[in-house]
Amino acid sequence: MSAPEPPPVLNVRGLRLWLPRTARSVLDGVDLTVDAGQTVALVGESGSGKTLTSRSVLRLLPPGATAEGRIEVAGADVLGMTPQQLRALRTGSAAMIFQDPRAAINPLRRIGDFLTESLRLNTGMPAAEANERAGEMLDAVGLSPAILRRYPSQVSGGMLQRVMIAAALMGEPALLLADEATTALDVTSQAEVVALLADLRARFGTGLLFVTHDLGLAAAISDRVCVMYAGRIVESGPAEVLFARPRHPYTAALLAATPRLDAPRKRLAAIEGQPPDPLTELTGCPFAPRCASATDVCAERIPAEHPAPDEPTHLVACHHSDRLEGSAVHD
Repeated sequence: MSAPEPPPVLNVRGLRLWLPRTARSVLDGVDLTVDAGQTVALVGESGSGKTLTSRSVLRLLPPGATAEGRIEVAGADVLGMTPQQLRALRTGSAAMIFQDPRAAINPLRRIGDFLTESLRLNTGMPAAEANERAGEMLDAVGLSPAILRRYPSQVSGGMLQRVMIAAALMGEPALLLADEATTALDVTSQAEVVALLADLRARFGTGLLFVTHDLGLAAAISDRVCVMYAGRIVESGPAEVLFARPRHPYTAALLAATPRLDAPRKRLAAIEGQPPDPLTELTGCPFAPRCASATDVCAERIPAEHPAPDEPTHLVACHHSDRLEGSAVHD
């Protein structure tokens, strides 16, 4: 008898999130899975719910937020955890790399103190052992342990983001959450960090949820891509399949708005209109007001997710996904 398949490092089912004073849930039935050693990219416009989804995994939610559904990290139920269990989760099984490294680290403390504090306080690890561990993690991300004695202002933005990745690896997490981790970096540093994350995933078998609005980065790093719009995942599938044959008009519109060096020079397509206001109730497909393929059924009924023809792992929530041709947005 073959051994049972290990559980995914992240399993999100039916996640709904309400914020104070919103008329509807800002996350509406999100389903998401990340396996060990896999990278899943979560893409979409600003305000689509990407960051709220990733922060929900660690229950780093705004005051007054209410969540329901199921979130499991390495098989553990996150929404049912006590504060003590949450601390253990955030310093062990899962870790987050934030968008701006300089906003996430105390500028008045040395990098060594930042890297070792969590281990020393939460596990009782002696300072010498914690410093040794920090040196190992810095070496893993291509930095010299000598910077343990430096302050954040004494290193570049790219180096500091590597420090943040080293900090995330200190507890040997099964899951890394990278929330726009390359946005504040220049193009060269972006490429270095993306290559580093891919290398670390392969070496440590860590699952990675990569949140980004940059489709080029998503294509470069991910095994699977989930496209979010108005708090819902409207399309998901293997990266090479989704980018080659998008089935949702929103995905096609995002791709059409992406600059390409191998295409004739022309004005980029824009997605007219605005995402729906969270203060208003939705009665149909949230993308319908911006979609050139919308019909009466789109305004009346929210589409259910279903597999694309002949592609069972490529899922789409669109009433007209079978007849999408090119970019289906208003000119």
